[in-house]
Amino acid sequence: MPERGPSTQTPQTTSQSSHISQTPPAGRRISLLVTLILGSLTATPPLAMDMYLPALPEVTRSLSAPAVTVQLTLTACLAGMALGQIVVGPMSDKWGRRRPLLAGLAVYVVATALCAVAPNVELLVAFRLVQGLAGAAGIVIARAVVRDLYDGVAMARFFSTLMLISGVAPVVAPLIGGQILRVTDWRGVFVVLVVVGVVLGVVVWARLPETLPVEERHAGGVGDTLRAMRGLLADRAFTGYMLAGGFAFASLFAYVAASPFVMQEIYGASAQTFSLLFGLNSIGLVAVGQINGKILVGRVRLDRVLGLGLVIVIAAATVLLLMSLGVFGEVGLGPVAAVLFVLMSAMGISLPNTQALALMRVKASAGSASALLGTSSFLIGAVASPLVGIAGEDTAVPMAVVQLVAAVVALGFLVTLCRPSAGGGAGPGAGLRAGEEAGEVAGDVAADVTGERAGKGAGS
Repeated sequence: MPERGPSTQTPQTTSQSSHISQTPPAGRRISLLVTLILGSLTATPPLAMDMYLPALPEVTRSLSAPAVTVQLTLTACLAGMALGQIVVGPMSDKWGRRRPLLAGLAVYVVATALCAVAPNVELLVAFRLVQGLAGAAGIVIARAVVRDLYDGVAMARFFSTLMLISGVAPVVAPLIGGQILRVTDWRGVFVVLVVVGVVLGVVVWARLPETLPVEERHAGGVGDTLRAMRGLLADRAFTGYMLAGGFAFASLFAYVAASPFVMQEIYGASAQTFSLLFGLNSIGLVAVGQINGKILVGRVRLDRVLGLGLVIVIAAATVLLLMSLGVFGEVGLGPVAAVLFVLMSAMGISLPNTQALALMRVKASAGSASALLGTSSFLIGAVASPLVGIAGEDTAVPMAVVQLVAAVVALGFLVTLCRPSAGGGAGPGAGLRAGEEAGEVAGDVAADVTGERAGKGAGS
């Protein structure tokens, strides 16, 4: 059977398993709630980014700032999320998952409120940086909690489940943002984000259990953290998956940063139409992610699925570039939207599999590993944001070029660094072909954790 996460191998957990199995309804309810909380935490980036996207053209007019400067508000938030993860991840390995998470959510709420009252674009960029730094806690700790609970195929499937939950955010966020703009201005978007942050913080405080036992925490300081990260980076396959995921995310973020201008300014879509198209693309990403988790995982090697996803992204970005250059003549909003739908849907088998394959190689320091994965993705993605606006607002060529180059580089890292890893990209001890057994292990682990540690978490 696939290996369980490290936190499931203690004698206490084993002794509790038989007791929990006698009360499955309660265990299932708690497990579902924890899953929803983790999904909500991973939804922090799309909430912070996507609700704000329909307002970008309005922000340029309201603050009398050029589009490329306003796009820096996205870059700042993304860079903050990258740097924050590299700090919060190791903190969660040392002090547990709950305390750093709650502190991060509190600062996130304050920073978001400051964004709502920013008088100029410079301060908005600064507040967005702090918002990203604090919001990083939810992203990195959610991944670390998954690694605490699952391993092997079960972990890959759980990441696809999280994509289903967190995928609701990019579907509804632009729609909500577009509707908010009908009754108020862009500042109202941040007011709504403040309310969401407060609600999420209260739910985490009340109901998310601690998943990292005291005996498995790291007592070391900065030096030990750096040594642990250096050891992770010395693993060629881990580094390959990390970089492949980072550049795949850059391709996605090129779309996030440029699509409001491409769709609205070049192809004439309204804020509401853009929101609908953005939501449709997010539905495609989520649907393909579920195909990945429910059908492909356990039947097809994950590295092959990942490679297929990157090839599809490359093909779609190539078609989009040719469209933007006028090779097919003058095209309207429909063909461009269709190509972007294919590109975004392919992310559903690219992004979750890079994270799962990388974390399968980690037996300890899950917070540090999660921090490296998140930091690399968000830093590389932050570079993509200003590049897509470098030629102004009247062409989609920079967006297509960034997407194509990023996807090609991602595939290059996958082929050159990850193929030599043992087990076809599975990582040590993954057991990728035991799909049914992995599902049973996932259920056992969820029951163990929710039964044994709920009391600990509530008192943390």
